[in-house]
Amino acid sequence: MSGILVIDKSAGVTSTRVVSRVKRLLPRSTKVGHAGTLDPFATGVLVLLIGRATRQCEAIMGQRKRYEAVVKLGATTETDDPDSLERPSAGAGPVDRERIEAALRNFVGPIQQRPPAYSAIKIGGKRACDRVRAGQAVELEPRTVHVYRFDITEFEWPRLGLSIECGRGTYIRAIARDLGEALGVGGYLTELRRTAVGEYTIEDAVSVDELDAETVLRSLRE
Repeated sequence: MSGILVIDKSAGVTSTRVVSRVKRLLPRSTKVGHAGTLDPFATGVLVLLIGRATRQCEAIMGQRKRYEAVVKLGATTETDDPDSLERPSAGAGPVDRERIEAALRNFVGPIQQRPPAYSAIKIGGKRACDRVRAGQAVELEPRTVHVYRFDITEFEWPRLGLSIECGRGTYIRAIARDLGEALGVGGYLTELRRTAVGEYTIEDAVSVDELDAETVLRSLRE
């Protein structure tokens, strides 16, 4: 058995848990992996690779991704997302749309991005987020990522909706953080939904609640 299964991951579920759930529905020893994780709070397209399709992992991970995101300006969190306590930025006042549009133009193209300290990037064989939780100081080096476009989908201070198309390795949490810093008011990601990974879109996806052996077999793609 092999193929690609496109899942619409729900909030509060880890990508690893989704993989485990699908694996239990398949014949024993069937290989199952995913082509790019989603944070637990995030929803949307999670591409699962089954059997021989696991060989396509690198190729699929290298494809463009599309996201719908909501950023809250005027505050930060330790994790750059809603999984930690909000810290209002002292003295931060409303910013107009024109300033936001001007700031966003600096985030398009190949950019240098510092990954969040709370990430799965490994340092000396151990995830950065685990080192931070253990009380270690972590400072990840910036790396080049590619953002192809931004569209503002909504704006009413302090809520900013964005549609984003980007390349591999781009952290939307880091964009929220860096945009807030560029505006001088702070910012963090409150909502994130991945709508596409390359040709695999949310319209192709099966929800986690629908998963059973029959649905998996019916929904497998070559």
